[in-house]
Amino acid sequence: MPQETLLVTGGAGFIGSNFVLSTLQSRADRRIVNLDKLTYAGNVKSLDSVKGDPRHVFVQGDIADRALVKAILGEHRVTAVVNFAAESHVDRSISGPGAFVQTNVVGAFELLEACRAHAAGLPPERASAFRFVHVSTDEVFGSLGPTGHFTETSAYRPNSPYAASKAAADHLVRAYFKTYALPTITTNCSNNYGPRQFPEKLIPLMILNALEGRPLPVYGSGRNVRDWLYVEDHCEALRLVLERGQPGETYAIGGRHEMSNIALVETLCDLLQELVPPPPGVATPAYRNLIRFVADRPGHDERYAIDPSKAERELGWSPRHTLAAGLRKTLRWYLDNRAWCDGITQGVYRRERLGLLEHPSVEQRPTEP
Repeated sequence: MPQETLLVTGGAGFIGSNFVLSTLQSRADRRIVNLDKLTYAGNVKSLDSVKGDPRHVFVQGDIADRALVKAILGEHRVTAVVNFAAESHVDRSISGPGAFVQTNVVGAFELLEACRAHAAGLPPERASAFRFVHVSTDEVFGSLGPTGHFTETSAYRPNSPYAASKAAADHLVRAYFKTYALPTITTNCSNNYGPRQFPEKLIPLMILNALEGRPLPVYGSGRNVRDWLYVEDHCEALRLVLERGQPGETYAIGGRHEMSNIALVETLCDLLQELVPPPPGVATPAYRNLIRFVADRPGHDERYAIDPSKAERELGWSPRHTLAAGLRKTLRWYLDNRAWCDGITQGVYRRERLGLLEHPSVEQRPTEP
């Protein structure tokens, strides 16, 4: 079987690095060219286990650099592109939406243009086999009420600059299939969690703050509900999208595990209490006592939940991890990889509150370590 070569963009980020590592481990017939800009959330240390592997080529660069992308596609005879590259943190998009438009919209456009030119120059059999998989989010659909689920036909109603920028990219990907017959596929996933996630996101932030005795800030009432998807399950779904997904289609990828933010934080606290109890004779308060309710995020969506029935039916995929099992694995990874956590945040992010429209109160500012 000829070796396939994937161009994975954003492959030093959270989901991207997990996809690169698990794909190289599970598929000996695949080679990966990993293009990442190495912004604050990208970390080449996440790829240490494939350092020196001839099947992995790392290139530092921007998806908005069309000439660079075209050169990579041609030189490496790329057979498929998986696009993870994106600014992804809602709070940062509130404070600085420009970077999100530049990467998530302009970058997606330049990447699509490079792929369109590449596919047009391929022989017919290779052109028909080429795939462009665009990894998106359920946040493009806006907020659900207490019932119902997002599906592939849900209306787009983005409520944050991040969600709006991803929605724009989704529409460009669809347009390139319809207008230029570029064989694109879009996936919209629910909230991912697991190893190697930058600690501005809820789960790693709570873990690291709790271990240091810092406050655990929960937005608003904490009743906002998310559908949680373990990152390994998501990566498995994406490999099946590459193998079995149909061009022009969209696949909703969800974990079927809904939980409110406050219940999730309390669950993490209880796991920490079990796995990292205080030393004998030391009167340390329970981790739950560190929870602090803070001012809500502007435009905070009430609930996300995905119905992944189409992916289950057409791709033969289903999530393997329960939320309880996934959280335990995630916590153990962060406990075992404190050096990774310290290295990725040093001098870049001190776990301060982002995304406020005004200066935070004293209660909302992070406690000094």
